[in-house]
Amino acid sequence: QVTLMESGGGSVQAGGSLRLSCVASENTFCMGWFRQAPGKERERIGVIYPNGQPSPVADSVKGRFSISRSNGKNAVYLQMNDLKPDDTAMYYCTADSRPVTCANASAEFRHWGQGTQVAVSS
Repeated sequence: QVTLMESGGGSVQAGGSLRLSCVASENTFCMGWFRQAPGKERERIGVIYPNGQPSPVADSVKGRFSISRSNGKNAVYLQMNDLKPDDTAMYYCTADSRPVTCANASAEFRHWGQGTQVAVSS
C-alpha cells in the first residue's frame, strides 16, 4: 500500500501563491493532484509521468497552476499562482503504478493522500 502525505496548504488572499508538496512511501508511475470544493464534484487538476512530463492541467487552472515531481524524493508538487476564491478546496495527492492513470483522464487512482485544505479569500 502506497501512502501519501500532503503539505503546504493554508489560507491566502486572492492573487497569492501556494506550493503543495506530496511525498509518497515509494516511487510510482503516475502522480497527480485532484481537488474538491464543498458541494462540488471532485476535479482532476493534472498528473505527471515519471519522466517529468505533465499532462495539460484543467482549464480552470490553466496558466496559473503547474505540476512537477522529484523521483529521487518520491514527491510531486503543485505550484499555484494567482489564486482565486474559486480555488478554495481540499487538495488531494494521488499515485498509481498503472500508466493508464496518467493516460486516461477518467481512470481511477488507487492511492490517495488525506488532503490539504486551501482557502483563498477575496
